[in-house]
Amino acid sequence: MEDLVLSHPAVLNAAVAAMPDAILGERACAYVVLRPGESLSFNDLARFLDERRIARFKIPERLEIVDRFPMTAVGKISKKDLRADIAARLERESAQAGPAGGGSSDKIP
Repeated sequence: MEDLVLSHPAVLNAAVAAMPDAILGERACAYVVLRPGESLSFNDLARFLDERRIARFKIPERLEIVDRFPMTAVGKISKKDLRADIAARLERESAQAGPAGGGSSDKIP
């Protein structure tokens, strides 16, 4: 999936990380670093992947745009740190939304 996300013209670098889900256990979150001057919405990315006939269940369910990735000591993207980051973001959103729900607009409802 990362290679497909990387093929989007606005994307400089990409990583897909597991994010916690109360029902399914995990869902996919795409983290991307954009090329200078580019923008990308979740809907743009989902449409791009859909046009490449990627099965809907394989498309990441959330998009996070970051300036850079956390790296391991050997220079690889730290998926562990990305998983911790998305878990913390979801926790903050849940706390801000209260009992009624809510959260980011860059995800599948």
